[in-house]
Amino acid sequence: MQYVWFIWSLIILLLWVIIYMSKKGVRKEMLKMSLITMPFGLTEPLFVPEYWFPPSLFDLAEKTSFDIESLIFSFAIGGIGTVLYNLIFKRSLVEIPHTERTHQSHRLHIYILFTPVIVFIILALFTSLNHIYCGVIALFIGGLATLYCRPDLKGKIWVGGILFMVLYFIYFGSILPFYPLYVELYWNLDNLTHILLLGIPIEELLFAFTFGMYWSGLYEHLYWRKLIKAKA
Repeated sequence: MQYVWFIWSLIILLLWVIIYMSKKGVRKEMLKMSLITMPFGLTEPLFVPEYWFPPSLFDLAEKTSFDIESLIFSFAIGGIGTVLYNLIFKRSLVEIPHTERTHQSHRLHIYILFTPVIVFIILALFTSLNHIYCGVIALFIGGLATLYCRPDLKGKIWVGGILFMVLYFIYFGSILPFYPLYVELYWNLDNLTHILLLGIPIEELLFAFTFGMYWSGLYEHLYWRKLIKAKA
C-alpha cells in the first residue's frame, strides 16, 4: 500500500487534466484556482498523524508530516471544485461592473474572503477539536459568509457543495474495492466519530461538502465575476 496515496492523487490530477484539455472555456479559472489551492497541501502536518497517517513517497509523511501527494491533490481539487458546477449547469462568467461593487454587502469583501482562515486559526488555537473538524467548520462558515456578500451565488454554493461531495464519494470509494482495509489502517478513527458511509469516514464527506461550498464560489467572489447561461 506504499503507493496508494500517490496513485490516488494522480487519479484526481488525471481528471483535472481531462477537464482542462477538453473544456477550453474554463482553463483560466481552473489554473488560477489550482495554483491558489496547491499551497494548502503544506498544511498536512496539521492532520498527520492526528487525523490520518498514510504511507507516502519517500516516507515523507512519516518522517516530516509533509508529503508530495497533498500538493498534487490540493492542486487538482482546487480547479475541479471551482468549475464543476459551471460545467454541469452550462454557466459562463462575466465581469461585474464597478458600479455594482459599491453595494453595502461588498464593504466586507476582503474580510469575508479570509473568514475560513480566521475561523480555523481560532478553533485550532482555542479548542481541542481535531483539525479536520476545525477545517470543516471554517469552510462552512466561509461559505455562509460568501452568501452574505454574494447572494447571487447561493445556488452555486449549495449545489456546488453537493456536487463535489458526490464526486468525492465516487473518487474515495474507487480505492476501497482494491484496498478495503485502507481506511482502517491509516485513519486515526479513535480520534474521529467512527461513522463510515460505505467504508468512507463521514469526516471526508463533510470536508468534501464544505470545500465544495466555499471553493465553488471563490473564483467569482475573488475576481468579481457573476454567472450567466453559457451560449450554445
